[in-house]
Amino acid sequence: MSILVNKSTRVLVQGLTGKTGTFHTEQALAYYGTRMVGGVHPKKGGESWTSGMDGAASLPIFASVAEGREATGATASVIYVPPAGAADAIIEAVDAGIELITCITEGIPVMDMVRVKARLEKSNSRLLGPNCPGVLTPEECKIGIMPGSIFKKGSVGVVSRSGTLTYEAVFQTSRVNLGQTTAVGIGGDPVKGTEFIDMLELFLADEATKSIIMIGEIGGAAEEEAAQFIKDEAKKGRKKPMVGFIAGRTAPPGRTMGHAGAIVAGGKGGADDKIEAMKSAGIVVADSPARMGATLVDVLKG
Repeated sequence: MSILVNKSTRVLVQGLTGKTGTFHTEQALAYYGTRMVGGVHPKKGGESWTSGMDGAASLPIFASVAEGREATGATASVIYVPPAGAADAIIEAVDAGIELITCITEGIPVMDMVRVKARLEKSNSRLLGPNCPGVLTPEECKIGIMPGSIFKKGSVGVVSRSGTLTYEAVFQTSRVNLGQTTAVGIGGDPVKGTEFIDMLELFLADEATKSIIMIGEIGGAAEEEAAQFIKDEAKKGRKKPMVGFIAGRTAPPGRTMGHAGAIVAGGKGGADDKIEAMKSAGIVVADSPARMGATLVDVLKG
């Protein structure tokens, strides 16, 4: 099994005709035939997009997400829209009833995301991101910008605020022949659609996921909340081996480290508190990002 996406997932691309959308759509189509079924552009409805790769694919372009969903049966969308228009693109997908929306865009204004968050809470849509690398189920479906070549079908669920460290965890678990069920980047912005707890709930419920890697960052309280969730679920008998890592341990207070949400302010959001919370929940914290895979192997060996 997997979470969120599989070989049957049908995906619309908001921002397909731009350079970024074109490149990553071609990569998705090349990855085990991910079912990219069309693009969306308000001024290019009725036209078509053609891949420049060998064995060129052609996709229809629709004037709206609603039109595209009606025509293709898409249940997912991915957004490669510049920051100024990305929030409206998310809201359009929400209003069209898209179940899974993945927003890759970095730099969306916080107040725009507050507006998006309010709309999401009244819907049945799930948003990954913004400012995230997407979601990938090995040998089935690739949505976003993760490099498919490092993935291997297997048993580890990966959830991360950091795109780069997502790739590290995937590469390392492939190298030690554990592989992944699904890898999910939730994004590093302070206001986003999906948090750790949402993904941990799905991984705990997924029979194919035998262990989990959770990669956090300084800033906010999502990691502490996730640790408490894991602790509470363990009391109910729901528990899986877990390894964690916190990026930004050496960040000075008040300085943003990479992501907009990775900032320690007011004495909160520091690495030490997050690490202690994870350890208290039975999560084994790797001492280096280079040792996430090896640490998980050690945990599984007991």
